[in-house]
Amino acid sequence: MYTKEGLMRILGIETSCDETSVALVEDGKHILAEKTFSQVAIHREFDGVVPEIASRQHLATILQVLEAVIQPADLNSLDGIAVTQGPGLIGSLLVGLGVAKAIAYKTSKPLIPVNHIEAHLYAPHLFAEIPFPYVGLVASGGHTLLFFVRSFYDYDLLGSTIDDAVGEAFDKLAKVLGLGYPGGPIIDKLAQQGNAHRFLPEKKRPQLLPDKDRDRYNFSYSGLKTAFTYRIQHQGNTSCRIEDICAAFQREAIELLLRKSRNALDDTGIKTFVISGGVSANSFLRERVREWEKEGIATFMAPLAYCGDNAAMVAGRGYQNALQGKFGDMRTDAFSRLEFVRKGKR
Repeated sequence: MYTKEGLMRILGIETSCDETSVALVEDGKHILAEKTFSQVAIHREFDGVVPEIASRQHLATILQVLEAVIQPADLNSLDGIAVTQGPGLIGSLLVGLGVAKAIAYKTSKPLIPVNHIEAHLYAPHLFAEIPFPYVGLVASGGHTLLFFVRSFYDYDLLGSTIDDAVGEAFDKLAKVLGLGYPGGPIIDKLAQQGNAHRFLPEKKRPQLLPDKDRDRYNFSYSGLKTAFTYRIQHQGNTSCRIEDICAAFQREAIELLLRKSRNALDDTGIKTFVISGGVSANSFLRERVREWEKEGIATFMAPLAYCGDNAAMVAGRGYQNALQGKFGDMRTDAFSRLEFVRKGKR
């Protein structure tokens, strides 16, 4: 059954954080049906995701979302059930994993555990034929990771954040400014109306994690958030246009992503760059990355709707796992963190 020539219908389930998402994907490319329930409005009053609330909301909505994609009578038509195993919020992950196990048990179909980061890396593959090898960047609220990708099954971690993830830094600054949650889209929108140089002239730009050997591919955002907080407090609200603050912060945060990614491209000689994760929806980042195409660097990003957490990327990656015979069973457990990433270690 699990050959590249045969049609394979994979049901994907994603509940790693605050999106309850289910999708039906054929042959790792063709999205037949999908449904996502976002908890953003629920968590907005807390300026961030509350894990206990997130897991309870997954419990409350998962069956409704599932039935919007596939009816119980049609579950036997599946060739496998892919589900995010981790990393993520452990309580949220267990909800999706429990539902996936129940379906797999009832239908006698294979359970396919999926690494959330590998799923993000796969998202652009849903929409384009991307040649290997490539440099891949996963940038989101929880992760900032840079990879050298040789194939779906062979990749090396080049660098990661040593403290905050880039999306986390956006959220923290938005909280300082009283803008609400999630911070990334709000700051992006305001930044389009601002002037980065007005708030932060070129000569006063912070030095963010220089390209020394051990940090050539690593990222750091904790100091950036702190530096902006102090500068805002020092200047006072009367002299700071919030649009200019957002434009300056966005410039610094995105330029660091670009600089470290470009280091990897230049050092490896690779001319293909893939970016995914929620922060890949940032308009300034997408604009700057497209400029690299003039230098002969092919760039790939998922459409905006598939930058964040979604079940289509889980089902697509599950298809690749199934081709390799990477299945789970009723003992498959969730995990909250990546073993090969240690913040503060580099």
